Order: sequence, then C-alpha cells, then structure tokens
Amino acid sequence: QTFVIRRTGFASPAHHKRRVMVIARTALLFLVALLLPATAHAQGKPAHKDAYLYFVWPQDGTVIKGAFWCRFGLRNMGVTHAGDDFENAGHHHLLVDVNSPLDSNEPIPQDKNHLHFGAGQTETRIELPPGKHTLQLVLGDANHYPFKPPVVSKKITITIK
Repeated sequence: QTFVIRRTGFASPAHHKRRVMVIARTALLFLVALLLPATAHAQGKPAHKDAYLYFVWPQDGTVIKGAFWCRFGLRNMGVTHAGDDFENAGHHHLLVDVNSPLDSNEPIPQDKNHLHFGAGQTETRIELPPGKHTLQLVLGDANHYPFKPPVVSKKITITIK
C-alpha cells in the first residue's frame, strides 16, 4: 500500500509575509546575542597593578649567531592557556619587528610578526634572518585581547649574524 500525504489548505500571502518577518527578527536577535559578548569583551580585562613582563633572554643589544631560545618572564600575574579565563592570568604574544601600536580594543593579530603562545609557553626557539630585529612581549587575555592597561615588555633590539 502507498500512502500519500497531502497538505490541506494554503497560507495566504499575508500569513507567509508575517512568518518570514518572525524568522528574520529571530535571526537578527540571535546574531546580536552572538556579538554582544565579543563587544563587551573588547573593553579589556584589568591587569594586576604591579604586572611586569620582560625578557629573561635575550637582553637588549645581544648579538646572536643563528637560531636562539627566547625566554619570557612575568611577575605578579600568571601564565595560562588561551581560552582559560582566570583572574590575573594570560598568555604570551611575541611581536617581532612590529612598529605600529596595538589597538587595545582589538585582539592581538596572528601573523609572522605577532606570534601567539596560547598553550602557556614561556619560551620558544626562533630563527630570524641576519640583521637587526626588535622584540616585544604582550600579555593577552583568554581571547587574545591586551589587558587594560596593556602588560607589555620593554622593546629590545637584537642583532642576528
């Protein structure tokens, strides 16, 4: 046996228009709800007042031959994984040859000059081409935004031979 299901009646054009409007409004509210946390987060998390970010190694002015280990130091705050939203804790970002200031209302970029250490790393091995290079550390919160005020190291200059 074969059963055929038929829809009885039909929706008027006005009913169809109302249904489309309800769906559109629901979708718009959903999108706004999704964007609210990101907008609120753009305000930045407060940093510990005595936070201090620095390079353990290399030091400013160091001349290095080849690849090297770069070690990060942090006082009065903790290091954690990206995505972990603990008070007074964040993860490292290493800025290589970056001259433009960061926008504290935007996430720290991720590219060849903005290196993220979201697994809580406190050191990395780097290979740079010969010449002078600048390095600077920035502590990012769980969502890669700089803290307010920003927790940044002194910008150092190294030379690779």
